[in-house]
Amino acid sequence: MATLKDVVFDCRHPASLARFWATALDGYDVAPYDDEELARLRTMGVDDPEDDPSVLVEAPDGGVPRLFFNRVPEPKTVKNRLHLDLRATDREAEVARLIRAGASEVGRHESWVVLADPEGNEFCVFAA
Repeated sequence: MATLKDVVFDCRHPASLARFWATALDGYDVAPYDDEELARLRTMGVDDPEDDPSVLVEAPDGGVPRLFFNRVPEPKTVKNRLHLDLRATDREAEVARLIRAGASEVGRHESWVVLADPEGNEFCVFAA
């Protein structure tokens, strides 16, 4: 029996998209860069974590799912086949907060609002 480990986003700029999702999700944070990780990046020719081709966003208390953001060369061109559904106590306040963080509103339905992250990946916000 399998269990969920990670959700992986293909994207243009992993560092900035990771920061957006760490802001969007309660308790999530971009994984810190220690000396060993910075050395590993340098062996790949990456001198600045902002240029890291694969950025991890950790779940609260080391839980799952973790979120990985991986750089890919091709742009997003069509609707996602998979998206995240978020739940918030005050849906409208959360939608406003996410828009301030860089999301854009795509559509509204009776029970949810569809947003897109800064790279156009759709996700929904429901009332708790």
